[in-house]
Amino acid sequence: MTTHTMNLRKEPFDKIKNGTKIIESRLYDEKRQLIKVGNTITFTCTDGEKPESVTVAVQALFLYPNFIAMMSELPAQWFGHTKSQDAIDEINKFYSPDDQEKFGVVGIRVSK
Repeated sequence: MTTHTMNLRKEPFDKIKNGTKIIESRLYDEKRQLIKVGNTITFTCTDGEKPESVTVAVQALFLYPNFIAMMSELPAQWFGHTKSQDAIDEINKFYSPDDQEKFGVVGIRVSK
């Protein structure tokens, strides 16, 4: 089994850890193209008081051309938000429209 590693800020890390966020959104770049259903991901909190990690299983992969398309079709709660626009605003802070167009995006459905 393959384990991937990713960093997360405290708020999304805590949501994945407590199960209120079940999809991690990323560009579908070369690194994310290696992720397969059945793999595991170890998320590390990058801005907490002390280093903390959680390992989850990859349940499904959702591929879309951009985050607006993804978050318009999947429930906002899966991303740890109550409104889709909040999820879109959050992810657009990290990934430009050009990068989204170049790589496409992936929603990684995880479970502990």
